[in-house]
Amino acid sequence: MLINCIAYQNGRKLADLTIEEISDYVDRPDCFVWVALQDATPEELAVMKEEFNLHDLAVEDANHGHQRPKVEEYDDELFAVMHLIEEVDGQLETGEVHVFAGANYVLSVRNRSRQGFLGVRARAEREPKLLAKGTGYVLYALMDAVVDRYFPLIEKLESEVEALEERIFTKASAQSNVRRLYRLKRKVSVLKHAVTPLMEATFKLHSGRVPPVCAKSRHYFRDVYDHLVRLNATLDTLRDTIGTAIQVTLSMVAIDQTEIAKRLAAWAGIFAVATAFAGIWGMNFAHMPELEWKYGYPAALGLIALSCGLLYWQFKRVRWL
Repeated sequence: MLINCIAYQNGRKLADLTIEEISDYVDRPDCFVWVALQDATPEELAVMKEEFNLHDLAVEDANHGHQRPKVEEYDDELFAVMHLIEEVDGQLETGEVHVFAGANYVLSVRNRSRQGFLGVRARAEREPKLLAKGTGYVLYALMDAVVDRYFPLIEKLESEVEALEERIFTKASAQSNVRRLYRLKRKVSVLKHAVTPLMEATFKLHSGRVPPVCAKSRHYFRDVYDHLVRLNATLDTLRDTIGTAIQVTLSMVAIDQTEIAKRLAAWAGIFAVATAFAGIWGMNFAHMPELEWKYGYPAALGLIALSCGLLYWQFKRVRWL
């Protein structure tokens, strides 16, 4: 579905275009066309391929979707893939935006996401001096918008991890804590898969040999790279914290199980002594002196009680009970 198609010249909006009018503007000096599509069909991408002479491999990746974040250079064209992540019903859902950038065109294709970029276009149009830098600045603006949307998600994850850390030592909460920690770990992994590859790809847009499309905006891409480095470091810290929290929680479970086992062993030992005495005096031998003694029964009960009491005191002293 076509969202918008606009021509710009010297940083200012020139005209809203139809698909058929694109070819009339792409060859004008200091002019470029910015097209935005949502959930584009193969037929729509085929039309864009003809209009902008897009590379076959880039179009194939856009058609297939489910790509790893990356930036690839095909002659004078850049093809960028970024993940769009949003939280829906407590779960992180991942969409994609594919951006084709050439000297005189920018084509963005948004898939499986409700996050739009109308605000990015409006922001760029309010800064004609920056928009005059060309398609490289548009690519930066789109990339910057995607990266900025990661920050609130990561801040929310940090708050959830801190709240869980305070609950780790709460009695009878280990099972729910482990479940929540694993859910957080999956969320961190989703964000990690979006941030780390994009960070590696963005590095080549401002350092060393910079693609011609990005030459006038390399300093802006360095800013995006710095944001991604910070996000990646935060995610690494979160992942380590969650891993430590899981280990501590499992250790708490093991400690609780050990305490239960000690209590059971202590009571089993006490009853074993009583059972041993009862078993000895319960043997059916003809000659057992205690059977004829008038005080044999109360003496046996007293001995059993005394033995069990001594054992209970000993287990209590060593904190097994």
